[in-house]
Amino acid sequence: MLASLAAAFGGSAVGAESLRVATFNTELSRKGPGLLLRDISRGEDPQVRATLAVIAAAAPDVLLLQGFDYDLTGAALAAYMAALEKEGLDYTYSFSARPNTGMPTGLDMDGNGKLGEPRDAQSYGRFSGQGGMAILSRYPIDVGAVKDFTDLLWRDLPGALLPETADGPFPSAEAQAAQRLSTTNHWVVPIEVPALGTVDILAFQGSPPVFDGPEDRNGKRNHDETVFWQHYLAGHFGEADTHSFVLLGDINQDRRDGEGIKSAISALLDDPRLQDPLPRSAGSEHATGDPFDTVDWTDPVPGNLRVDYVLPSADWQVLDTGVLWPIPEDPLGQTVIAASRHRLVWVDIAR
Repeated sequence: MLASLAAAFGGSAVGAESLRVATFNTELSRKGPGLLLRDISRGEDPQVRATLAVIAAAAPDVLLLQGFDYDLTGAALAAYMAALEKEGLDYTYSFSARPNTGMPTGLDMDGNGKLGEPRDAQSYGRFSGQGGMAILSRYPIDVGAVKDFTDLLWRDLPGALLPETADGPFPSAEAQAAQRLSTTNHWVVPIEVPALGTVDILAFQGSPPVFDGPEDRNGKRNHDETVFWQHYLAGHFGEADTHSFVLLGDINQDRRDGEGIKSAISALLDDPRLQDPLPRSAGSEHATGDPFDTVDWTDPVPGNLRVDYVLPSADWQVLDTGVLWPIPEDPLGQTVIAASRHRLVWVDIAR
């Protein structure tokens, strides 16, 4: 069945001198630790199977998974990779690390006067590792050279937009002193592609710029998580590598529509150090008339938005790009809907 879906999509991994890079917020996160591993291992969960079909249809060489629960031993990720291998996708290499989601702080991080709630973690999570990230690759990952900025304190970002109220720092000076910038992770992951050399994968997932109050804590955090990359590329966190790169992830921000501070995403998309290939889909255009959206949220608010991005550095030649969102009548259409509200976004690049 998956082979026929891939044929219907018309996509596959590209030639040896080019690279297909993709991001996919699978929304596979479960409500408790170990539940994702259980659902993958049983092999019967319809959402798990749908996400496998979506990935098999796109067949990327490098894939950033999001909305995927992290566990210390990597058991869930290993089981998922084994399931992908059964569908003909051999991702020999992987990288993951503990996210900030669900990481306890012992502090009141949302200002409601209570402790130990999901919103009192470094970022929202019912348990440590809920909704983490992982990178899968056909090519070797230089794990020893990974740069992990997940523990960067928000206040240490130059020009940080820290939330304030009339009473001072929100929710408190103590909480701000402990608050990390990343909702999930910020990684620079070098991948060694034989025909192309070292490719740096700049990966993150931004905070939803909603679910807060007039202090706009989540909106400001989303802004600063995105601004981080321009600081990184400018060398503000040590000398940035000169390797070609691809910046990708669920930024949770649309430069034109929806909530949030638009200046950061606009500056990123307009940055001359990278390029926006503007991937599009027939499914989004069919649904709303806008071919560039990547997520199908509840209508009318927030509605369909473009929040998932794959942005190659300016030195790459973009061969092709797309959002895997077919029209409902397509053989893959209902599978995509069953997998996630987010759509897989892919870009083919070459020298």
